[in-house]
Amino acid sequence: MKISIITATYNSGVTLRDTMESVLAQDFDDFEHIIVDGCSKDHTLDIVRELEPRYNGRLKWISEPDNGIYDAMNKGIMMATGDVVGLLNSDDFYSASDILSTVDREIREFDAVYGDVHYVDPKDTATPVRFYSSAAFRRWKMRLGFMPAHPSFYCRRTVYTRYGLFDPGFKVAADFEQLLRLIYVNSIFTRYIRKDFVTMRTGGASSSGLQSHRRIISDHLRAYRKNGVSSNILLESLRYAYRIGELLKFRLSSIKLR
Repeated sequence: MKISIITATYNSGVTLRDTMESVLAQDFDDFEHIIVDGCSKDHTLDIVRELEPRYNGRLKWISEPDNGIYDAMNKGIMMATGDVVGLLNSDDFYSASDILSTVDREIREFDAVYGDVHYVDPKDTATPVRFYSSAAFRRWKMRLGFMPAHPSFYCRRTVYTRYGLFDPGFKVAADFEQLLRLIYVNSIFTRYIRKDFVTMRTGGASSSGLQSHRRIISDHLRAYRKNGVSSNILLESLRYAYRIGELLKFRLSSIKLR
């Protein structure tokens, strides 16, 4: 089963090497890595060209203007030829060498699979600062703003063909709107895998700051309205209470391990 990995880049020279090296380190070789660059002005493309020979023909890349990260991801999905599609951000990398082989093994009877991710400080990528587990996710919880860890989400390409790509009109939470459409509205058949898929650096566009969280809530409310899903800001607030509890639990467990 061929897997397409989509990476959107823009001035990603500081982190892209880690991303690409983690793909090259996979113990599964029936994949293609598609890099969609938005005309980077740093050395991003130098890294792509340097590592390209090691892919043995499994790397595709373009560099052209786009309308943001979700537009770039859509381009990548449309370029994909794999049976299954996953997204790997340009400042993230796989947490282990058997991620793609796990997806290949576990997705056989499902439309999509997903797992866990963890966050690290950009200056110390070896030490987790927060885990995002998808174990507690349930379809009904999407009305509260929950979703599986999107960087761990691998989906059959035919699902995107049937139900659509990202809506670039959602500047921060197009990933939530798409998963709401796929999982909640259209009830695709999914499976959770208890495995840490991706290591993510903190500080992304949708992961920090009060203003960012306000934009996320605004996008979530728009996503509900667009898809005819009943929810409100009170239900959304329950998610933040849960996340605070999750963070406290992680910090307490970290203290016990010291």
